[in-house]
Amino acid sequence: MEPIRTRSFYDGSKPAHYPELPEPLELGTYDNHTHLEIADGETPMSVAEHLDAMRAVGMLGAVQVGVTLESSQWSAEVAANEPMLLAAVALHPNEAPLYETRVALDDAIAGIAQLATQPRVRAVGETGLDFFRTEGDEALSAQLHSFESHIEIAKQNDIALMIHDRDAHSDVVKTLKRVGAPERTVFHCYSGDLELAAICQENGWYLSFTGNITFKKNQHLRDSLLSVSPELILIETDAPFLTPEPLRGRPNAPYLVPHTLRYMANLMQWDVVRLAKQINDNTERVYGSWAEGLS
Repeated sequence: MEPIRTRSFYDGSKPAHYPELPEPLELGTYDNHTHLEIADGETPMSVAEHLDAMRAVGMLGAVQVGVTLESSQWSAEVAANEPMLLAAVALHPNEAPLYETRVALDDAIAGIAQLATQPRVRAVGETGLDFFRTEGDEALSAQLHSFESHIEIAKQNDIALMIHDRDAHSDVVKTLKRVGAPERTVFHCYSGDLELAAICQENGWYLSFTGNITFKKNQHLRDSLLSVSPELILIETDAPFLTPEPLRGRPNAPYLVPHTLRYMANLMQWDVVRLAKQINDNTERVYGSWAEGLS
C-alpha cells in the first residue's frame, strides 16, 4: 500500500532525501510509533521500501499509528496483512475540534471503536490533549470528550492506550486518574520532566522516547530516561518527524531507530543488545505478539 497523504512536509529548506541506512543492529527491536501513511521528502518512500529498509538494519516491526478516521482505517488495513506492522487507531487531539457538531465527532469515535476490535489493532492512539495548538473552551471540551471516549475504547478492548500529550501534562494525568487508565498506558513521544516521570513510574505508565532525546536542549528527557525503571522504557520514531541527531532536518523513518537506541544505551551505560532485549520485552508486553492475528 502507498502512503495516503500526498502532501509532503518538505518545504525546500532542508535536505529532502532520506538518510543512509545505519549499521544493522546485532539484536533488532521495534518502532512503537510511526506514520507510514505520511508522504514526506522530495521522493517519498512506499510502505514496501520502508519495510525493506527496516529489515536491512535488523528491525523487528513497528506500530503504524492513525490520527484520523481515514488514516486509522488505512493503518488497520495495512497491519492486517503485513507481519512487521501492528496498528493503533484514533482521532488525534487536534482533529476532535474540527468536527462541526458533537454528533459528528461521536460518529467518528464510533468508527474508531469498530476498528479497535480488529486483531491486529493493538492500541488506541494517538489520543490525549494538546494545549499547544488548540485554544478556546469549545475546542478544548471536544478534545477532552474525545480523549475520555478513546480511553474507554482501549479499556473495553483490553488494548494499550497511546497518549499524545503536548503542554498538557497535568490535565492528562488528572484525566487518567479520574476516569481510570487502561492497564497498558504509553506516553508517546515522552515530553515531560522528572515530575511526570515519577508519576509514570508510580502508576506503571510507559515512557516512549523518540529521536528528540538526542537534541541538545532536551536534558529533561535524558534525565527522565535515567530516572525510571527500564521496564517502562519504549522507543519510537514518530516518523517522519523528530529525526535524531546528527540527521535532524531530514525525513525520519523506522529504519533509523538504531541511532536513537545506541544513543540511549550510551546514556544509560548499557550494552546495546541488553537495551534492545529490554525494550523488546517491554514492547511485546504492551502490544502483544507481531505473529498473531494476520489475515
